[in-house]
Amino acid sequence: MSLINSRVKPFTVNAFQQGRFIEITDEDLVGHWSVIVFYPGDFTFVCPTELEDLADHYETFQALGVEVYGASTDSHFAHKAWHETSAAAGKVQFPLLADMTHQLSRDFDVLVEADGQALRGTFVIDPEGRIRTVELHDAGIGRDAVELLRKVKAAQYITAHPGEVCPAKWDEGADTLAPSLDLVGKI
Repeated sequence: MSLINSRVKPFTVNAFQQGRFIEITDEDLVGHWSVIVFYPGDFTFVCPTELEDLADHYETFQALGVEVYGASTDSHFAHKAWHETSAAAGKVQFPLLADMTHQLSRDFDVLVEADGQALRGTFVIDPEGRIRTVELHDAGIGRDAVELLRKVKAAQYITAHPGEVCPAKWDEGADTLAPSLDLVGKI
């Protein structure tokens, strides 16, 4: 069953954010756009480059009304240690979720059971808590925050403009399409 347009399942996890431990639940995702970025693990190689890229664009996500959440199966204690010892991870201001039970990773269908780690999974979630985009990568393939921003803007656009769709390579301000019988065979 596809996760697209499904509601995020109830969850409660510990997290690390800006020098303190907090608790995050599914209710924290309601009322604004959210992005959850699962990654295999702290103190690894590709993961800090991705989180640094997200951190470098965090203000832009915030300006769009989007909260970013990093998530791995590491503990919130490991997140704190990583944040304090890695220059790249040290830039992160958004919450780092600790999925120590692996339930969150299972619910988002990104857990590699044999490894006890999550795949690189990216989820854009609307203000009602519905998953609007799903992207999965092999552990060795890093993601790009600029492309994620484009997808967030497209999801926000089609939500605000029912009856319109964003074609390939759509960027904010570009033309959209209004699907109709008149377009069939003309694109």
